[in-house]
Amino acid sequence: MPCRGIRGAITVESNSPEAILSATRELLQALVSANGLDPADLAGAIFTVTPDLNAAFPAQAARELGWTCVPLLCAQEINVPDALPRCIRVLLWWNTEKLPSEVVHVYLREARNLRPDLTEWC
Repeated sequence: MPCRGIRGAITVESNSPEAILSATRELLQALVSANGLDPADLAGAIFTVTPDLNAAFPAQAARELGWTCVPLLCAQEINVPDALPRCIRVLLWWNTEKLPSEVVHVYLREARNLRPDLTEWC
């Protein structure tokens, strides 16, 4: 079975555990819904956060959603001047028979500006 990448991103209002975990849950639930994916089919996930977010690990939200058997990793984004602030990004590796053109990438809130070419699916 092929492994496909799914991208997503969301911004948060503040650097607080509640804001980070809530936004991450919202993003992951939107990715599941948009793609009809089962977390059991995920090979892994990498979350990144901008340097201004350090109050919680986004992976905690995935674990709280029951993604306990999915390998998860968190990292910090490169600190690029004038980059979108307070942003959580995720890359999921999904074992699926879907074609790359059938995969729905999800960008929410201000993160829609990162990939306006993909926001028509969100």
